[in-house]
Order: sequence, then C-alpha cells, then structure tokens
Amino acid sequence: MSPPRAGNWRRAYNPAMHPVHDIDVPADIDTFVPALIEIARGSHLKYEVDKPTGFLRLDRVLYSAVFYPANYGFIPRTHADDGDPLDILVLMQDPVEPLTILRARAIGGLQMVDDKGGDDKIVGVCIDDPAFAHYQSTTDLPPHLMKELDRFFRDYKMLEGKKSEVGELYGRDHALDVIRASRAAYDRGEGR
Repeated sequence: MSPPRAGNWRRAYNPAMHPVHDIDVPADIDTFVPALIEIARGSHLKYEVDKPTGFLRLDRVLYSAVFYPANYGFIPRTHADDGDPLDILVLMQDPVEPLTILRARAIGGLQMVDDKGGDDKIVGVCIDDPAFAHYQSTTDLPPHLMKELDRFFRDYKMLEGKKSEVGELYGRDHALDVIRASRAAYDRGEGR
C-alpha cells in the first residue's frame, strides 16, 4: 500500500518559502521523509542551498574524476553535527533536477567525519520509484551499489586535500535514530 500523497508534509506554494525551514517533515518518519535534492545523480557539480537566501549555489566542481552515485540532498528541518541539514542519498532509476522534493524511505546510512566534524549520510530509496520502492534495508541492495557509495565518499575530496573518513555502514534503525536526533536539534533552534 502506498502512503498518502497529501498531508502536512507539503505546504501551499509561497514565494518566500525556504527549502530548509518550510517543508514539513511527517511525525512518523518510518514510511518516508521529504528529501530536497541539491545534486542529481551523475553530476560533478557540488551545489548547496544557500542558508540565508534559500537559493541553490555552486559550491564547487568536484576535483576528482568521480560523480555523485545517487541523487543527493538533505532532509528539511534537520540539524546535523556538521552544522548543516542532515544529508541524504536517494537511490532511484533516474537523476532528478536540483530543488526537487522526493519522498524517501531511510534504509541505512554511512557515518563520516570531515573537516567540519561528524557528517552522517542517510541512504534512502525513492518510494515513488517502482524499481526501488521495495527495498527496506541496505542489505537488500546489490552489494556493488553500496561499494560504489562507500568508494565515492572515500575519494571525492582527495584531490582537494580535505579530510573525509568513512566509517561503517549502519542499518535502518540507526538511520531513523540519526534523523530523529537531527530533527530534535533543529526543533531546539540549532541551525536557524
């Protein structure tokens, strides 16, 4: 059964909306979280939402000969250890345009440390893509796909001389705990 399309997670269009602060996250995150995509799968361009304006800005072109192996963005209304919204990689068949909101089910994550500190990456699947919607855990995925994600994060900052340490892959339950903790940090006023 597919989750409902309408609900509090979407608000009516408002030209003053900010992608970090004005996209509702459902109280029950087990089914899905909204994921705001900044970078399309296959891109060499590192975009970030500019916190003051909400516009998308180019942070850099990747120095290494790698590309983003999944659609990459963040979960709105979260605050992670690195001071940014919590990162999420959304697995699906196609790359999507930056600033697209996807419904993603968290199935695991990668614990990372970079020059800003802890930098968890939630791994999710697009629940509206029939080729990926059935995955419930990272252990369900083709093993090579998880190797690609791991390798990307080990290599993508290497030629910049920046720190990027990749820890162990963790499961769905821990991913949901990381999301809840980052939501609580946001609700306490961190990151605003």
